[in-house]
Amino acid sequence: MSTTRTTTLRRAGAVTALAGAAVLAAAGAASAHVTVHPESYAKGATDGVLTFRVPNEEDTASTTKVQVFLPTDHPVLGVLVSPQDGWTAKVTNTKLKTPVKTDDGTITDAVSEITWTGGKIGAGQYEDFNVAFGQLPDDTGQLTFKALQTYSDGKTVRWIEEAEQGGEEPENPAPVLKLTAKSAKDEGSSASAASSATSKSSGSSKSTASSSDSTARGLGVAGLIVGVLGLAAAVLAVVRGRSAGSRAE
Repeated sequence: MSTTRTTTLRRAGAVTALAGAAVLAAAGAASAHVTVHPESYAKGATDGVLTFRVPNEEDTASTTKVQVFLPTDHPVLGVLVSPQDGWTAKVTNTKLKTPVKTDDGTITDAVSEITWTGGKIGAGQYEDFNVAFGQLPDDTGQLTFKALQTYSDGKTVRWIEEAEQGGEEPENPAPVLKLTAKSAKDEGSSASAASSATSKSSGSSKSTASSSDSTARGLGVAGLIVGVLGLAAAVLAVVRGRSAGSRAE
């Protein structure tokens, strides 16, 4: 292979590698923002967990403070913060403009902000912050959780921008949780639970009856087999007797 061709191939390979690295870097930058997981829940979902993932974007500073703001126009009820090693959580409640009626009574206030401090997220690392909820709203299609990320050098990144419908993702998007229509499974879960509770009360007698039927059938089959074997033995004995008698004659 000629020196010129070798040099050309090397240059082409270098260009391809640099282009690939640029694409990967762009993809990493695009995805390196605060997000909420899972991406969706059913409307009115109960007893679930939201995880806020916070990646560190800086090479020379650590994330030292994270603030997540919960909507109060469509409040998340029954919020509980999971303990996080190295971090201290401060929960702020706000009085609701419109109280929410539930089966347990009327809710007049809800969590509007959670602030984590004291910990550190280093370069090239991320942290998951778990928040449990009692119930999500059922009167909206999505929930936006604006967030602030503060670094050790004093810089604060505001993840508060909301994407327009059909538009491109903004530079600093806020975490968004989609709320989907309830499925037949979701709507039937309570009825299923009630049915299960009712069936448990009668399940014991049904199980006993089924067991008795199985036992009786088993004994019947066993008896039939024993009878057939006995009959076969008797026939064999008769045949042998006749054979012995004919030989004696």
